[in-house]
Amino acid sequence: MTYLVTGATGKAGRHVVSHLLRAGHQVRALTRNPATADLPSEVDVVAGDLTKPETLGPALAGVVGVHLLTVGGDDYATLTTGPEIVELALKAGVRRATVLWNGRLGPVEEAVESSALEWTRLQPVDFMGNTLGWADAIRKEGTVREPFGDVPAAMVDEADVGAVAAVALAEPGHAGKVYTLTGPEALTPRERLAVIARTIGRDLEFAELTEAEARERWRRAGHAEELIDLLAAWQGNPPPEAYTVVPTVEELTGRPPGTFADWVSRHADRFA
Repeated sequence: MTYLVTGATGKAGRHVVSHLLRAGHQVRALTRNPATADLPSEVDVVAGDLTKPETLGPALAGVVGVHLLTVGGDDYATLTTGPEIVELALKAGVRRATVLWNGRLGPVEEAVESSALEWTRLQPVDFMGNTLGWADAIRKEGTVREPFGDVPAAMVDEADVGAVAAVALAEPGHAGKVYTLTGPEALTPRERLAVIARTIGRDLEFAELTEAEARERWRRAGHAEELIDLLAAWQGNPPPEAYTVVPTVEELTGRPPGTFADWVSRHADRFA
């Protein structure tokens, strides 16, 4: 049986691929640019774009399960092509889907959850890997400029998200479930920077941006206005789910979720 992973070159997608391979499954990876995918040789890498459903036919052929993103394009805008993707998947014989949300329900989730697919929605509160966005500033200046410095979040290691996705996609018993995914602790941006500082043995400074300054920076980065609103709301005034630690990762994988300190240790060379 073959499983299709969309967003296979992204933070979580690579881990979905690796965990499926480790479990002995055949994996097909969807990417807009196969030449730069840099995935294991046993992965069937195919070209396709979730914003253009007409490109997905070859990727879905012979697939029993698919891991779906809910955003696409260079601006990470919410996908509006959910109904078309689901229709193509069902016609191809896909039976099961995991859906990685982006902070709020959208057309992909709605289409999947109203279909005949056996679906599981994955809701990571935030990826530890997003902290890599600080790497250049830490290396060059020793100063991180971010908004909402004292707002905690129970960030989850993207490797754990990949492990949960692989379980939900390839094993029975997860249809119709919504899984919130967190790490083992809630940390503020200041506290996360302190962990990085201790790990690399360097004094680092946190400089807090106003929300307006943060919005302008996200705009310059090319983010869609919808995503900017979501980032500001989720980071500045998050719902309790964003900072409440839950045991989902351990319940589904049989092992505790990785800590932020563990994650930093694995990526210390990116900050040093």
